[in-house]
Amino acid sequence: MAGLLEKAKDLMASAVKTPEATVTDVDLNGVRFDHVEYLAKVAVDNPYPTPIPIMEISYNLKSGARVIAHGTIPDPGSLKANGKTDLDVIVKVAHTVLVSLVVDISKDWDIDYELEIGLIIDLPIIGSFTIPITSKGEIKLPTLSDVFFSSKESNETEE
Repeated sequence: MAGLLEKAKDLMASAVKTPEATVTDVDLNGVRFDHVEYLAKVAVDNPYPTPIPIMEISYNLKSGARVIAHGTIPDPGSLKANGKTDLDVIVKVAHTVLVSLVVDISKDWDIDYELEIGLIIDLPIIGSFTIPITSKGEIKLPTLSDVFFSSKESNETEE
């Protein structure tokens, strides 16, 4: 019975319009004591006349075949009704992982990446539905000025 219910759910999902999402930018967000933060900007178009709750955002950041960061953002809000919602996905990469990528880094001080984001939403009737989003490109690594400038900003905001 459960298999039949899943097939019916999949059939409905393929026949119903679903929100569409794209990664619009990935850039350095800041340098912290134990990690570097990258900010992925995601634009999501909701075709429905009602807001749609986002249950969770999951992400995997890869360089080559290696996952260098992964995580989830629980309950990040809702998609606006009949419109575009911009989401910020903070990806945290440990300094130790960046050091292990020295071969790729030494060429041009950036890393080739593939970012996989799963936007898990709750659609009426269908239920939980994941919108897969993938982005590839290069992201710059922090320079010494990024480290000192970011550290100074972090200290000022913490006071």
